[in-house]
Amino acid sequence: MSTSQRLVLVLGGAGTVGSGIVKSLLEKGFQVAVISRDNSRLEKLVNFVAVQYRESLHTMVGDVGSEQGAQEAASALVSRVGKVTDVVSSLGFSWWQGGPPHTQSLQELQRVLDILLLSTFTSWKAFFPLIKDNPNGTYTFITGGAGERLLMPGTGFLTLGAAGALAFSQVVREEYPDVPCKLNEVKVNMGVAPPERLGPGYVSHLEVGEAVASLVEKRRVSHTVLCANSTTDLKTLILEGKL
Repeated sequence: MSTSQRLVLVLGGAGTVGSGIVKSLLEKGFQVAVISRDNSRLEKLVNFVAVQYRESLHTMVGDVGSEQGAQEAASALVSRVGKVTDVVSSLGFSWWQGGPPHTQSLQELQRVLDILLLSTFTSWKAFFPLIKDNPNGTYTFITGGAGERLLMPGTGFLTLGAAGALAFSQVVREEYPDVPCKLNEVKVNMGVAPPERLGPGYVSHLEVGEAVASLVEKRRVSHTVLCANSTTDLKTLILEGKL
């Protein structure tokens, strides 16, 4: 199956990490779909990709953060574009530094968990059934090192949410060991930013996008955690589709 016959849904595709993934997938010839609650972010994404790829980018306003919203979005997407062959789950936000836990409210913890963990679950529940029985399909979770360590004082809630996403990815791999689709996790143990905002310890979202697009395209591994700890790891993933 050629890339032009494959449609990749990028959950979180309007975000920093997701936009790099979307751009690289489009450049490889994939059809790409992105769902967001914020139409202005979708418009920004359309303007971010080159004009010649925009016909292959399918954007849709929807809410994958609730079970009902995710199911409605799945039905609407299939009705609009037909068969979804691949999913990349890159849900989250760029940063959280609200302060030490004793200064925060339960509502704030709930908000962080909603974004990082619960939306990962509700979207997976809606979209995984679309591709799980397809031997040519893929479902890829994008996670990061924040789930295993405190990045700096005041970011504890980010660690809690990211750890939940890490654990959920592991649960899915182990609960569904025999699904025909390729089921993987790309764990980026670096900060991710646009090229103009790079600093020490950060990597470009375009490099991350190329690496994830290569993994989706080549389909060489399954039920694997691919840990990218350096730009060298990303380059290997870009070339090989595996680490």
